[in-house]
Amino acid sequence: MTKIFHNARLENGKLVDLHVSDNHIDYITELDKFSSISNDGIDLCGWLVLPGMAEPHAHLDKALTAESVPNPAGDLSGAIEAWISATARGEITYEDTVRRAAEAMRLLASKGVTAVRTHVNVILGSRALEAVHEAKRLVQGLIDVQIVALTINPMTGEEGKDHRLALEKAIETGVDLVGGCPHLDPDPSTLIKDALDIAEDAGLGVDLHVDEMLDESVLTLHDLAKQVMDRGFDKPVTASHCVTLGMQSLKKQKEVAADVAKANIAVLPLPQTNLFLQARGIATATPRALTAIKALKEAGVLVAAGADNVQDPFNLVGRSDPLETASLLVLAAHETPEIAYKMVSTDARKAMNLEIADLSPGSLADFIAIDAPSVRGAIADAPMSRKVFKSGVLISSSMQTTEMSPEGL
Repeated sequence: MTKIFHNARLENGKLVDLHVSDNHIDYITELDKFSSISNDGIDLCGWLVLPGMAEPHAHLDKALTAESVPNPAGDLSGAIEAWISATARGEITYEDTVRRAAEAMRLLASKGVTAVRTHVNVILGSRALEAVHEAKRLVQGLIDVQIVALTINPMTGEEGKDHRLALEKAIETGVDLVGGCPHLDPDPSTLIKDALDIAEDAGLGVDLHVDEMLDESVLTLHDLAKQVMDRGFDKPVTASHCVTLGMQSLKKQKEVAADVAKANIAVLPLPQTNLFLQARGIATATPRALTAIKALKEAGVLVAAGADNVQDPFNLVGRSDPLETASLLVLAAHETPEIAYKMVSTDARKAMNLEIADLSPGSLADFIAIDAPSVRGAIADAPMSRKVFKSGVLISSSMQTTEMSPEGL
């Protein structure tokens, strides 16, 4: 059965009807003026219609804990210590993790996100992974969820024995990708090799936290690219953060970017959290803690973007809205609004190896109708008036209203 979405306004300003069947956009008809509504139609009232957004890097097991897990230091090591301490005190319970993770996913869906990839800490004795699986079941139909097993350091050597066992158990429980933080391990190269070995044996992709620091002597991204190429790893590989690449010379950026492109690695800058955590104490010419986006794109690397943490010790703020990420890409990375939106929508879906949802005929009918004049206006104002459609089904509808006092009162 075909559904008709009437009076949709595209980015180019054209008014159209979207015809959707079997969860996909069948065809698009251009209109001269507002069309009448058929019995099986939905009126989008001339609102701007954009491809659905995706969140390619989240931490749903940590989301919404800023009040209960404070980070007085404000930096990355302080956030890690705060989380370890709260976990040891028993403050991070299974039930609370289920509730928060489900709430974080509902918030994402209400903003126009139809797919999320979340990293979840895997450690012996923790039930965080099971809790996120339970939360995923609670929101089934609202949002597609990919889970990355985020391993704890050290992963290598004798001290990493229990952490390697935790990864094995996580894969048995069920994850979509193997994660980890090679730059924080005593032996980064071995961690990368082991992660690729384990992922290859399990038939999984890899999504690593890479070089989340400002030390320009650290550049495990290049090692990752070389190892992926040398072994011919054919599953999806994502490198998140990659902050130190932005600290290199232009020559080095281009060299590394070329190999990242050859290795077919997707890169995810995460402006919210890295702007918050990095460069504290650097009072002059403060780095923005973003990767070398321009060099990577010029080399042909797929560069999408995510929010990372939301209202937890790693990022005290955040609205669970990719339009916030897009805004920071405009302000801090000097991307155009159109490119910034692409990085949090169609490019983010590509990085997650999801079906195309770009409003073209034949694409998945995941889209958002938003009461904004343009992509720029949507990013600038982030209006709450939105209708979110997943596979052509309305999953969320929000309406923003404002009442002003009469003049002179």
